[in-house]
Amino acid sequence: DYHKLISENYYNVDKSLMIKDFLERKTTVTLITRPRRFGKTLNMSMMAEFFDITKNSKDIFKNIKIMQTEYASYINQYPTIFISFANAKGHKEQFILSIKTTLQDIYEKNEHVFSNMSKFEKSRYNRIVDALIHDNSLNTISESLDFLMKRMEKYYHQKVMVFIDEYDTPFVEAHTGGFYDEVRGGLAGLLHNSLKTPTSLKYAMFTGIQRVAKENIFSDLNNLDVYTVIDNDYSEYFGFSIE
Repeated sequence: DYHKLISENYYNVDKSLMIKDFLERKTTVTLITRPRRFGKTLNMSMMAEFFDITKNSKDIFKNIKIMQTEYASYINQYPTIFISFANAKGHKEQFILSIKTTLQDIYEKNEHVFSNMSKFEKSRYNRIVDALIHDNSLNTISESLDFLMKRMEKYYHQKVMVFIDEYDTPFVEAHTGGFYDEVRGGLAGLLHNSLKTPTSLKYAMFTGIQRVAKENIFSDLNNLDVYTVIDNDYSEYFGFSIE
């Protein structure tokens, strides 16, 4: 957690210019793949901490390089969704519960954005929440992030930043566990709907170990850039640095 790292004075190499790079590229959806222990989660936590409109992060970033750039004014200016699927593991029931709990937590954190809804929005909200609580499958989760993003934009009058860490873990775990075909539709729909169709998205960044080749999550996106371990772009922000 980036906030804990800085506030409790742990040793840290400043890689905050990744934020500047991210903003200057203006890529709607960015996928970065790296092996384990390359700092993916920490960087995603840093990005979310910087942009999240519900936080006051100026003390956390006060001596950080990004604040010496023209993008210092972007701090805490965007509604932000930060999700990690790192815990999506175990047998099928445990796996589904983990995914549902992750989505429930992000809904609970942003409960305030669901005020003053139209009757159609209320109906959609109730359907999503009921499915998140009672449905024992992932078949009904595909619109949950999309709807949340729409409500966040209405509430804050700003488009949404989305950061999803270890996006590929659920697909790998489901394949390994032998229940891939049962959950793939819900997972793919959840991610695809939050990237392709919503007008509420500002920018999104996904990280994982690999690009999930069998899925069509990214296949029809014309707004996607992929950076692997063999690409120079973004390479200075991952792994070890000489300081």
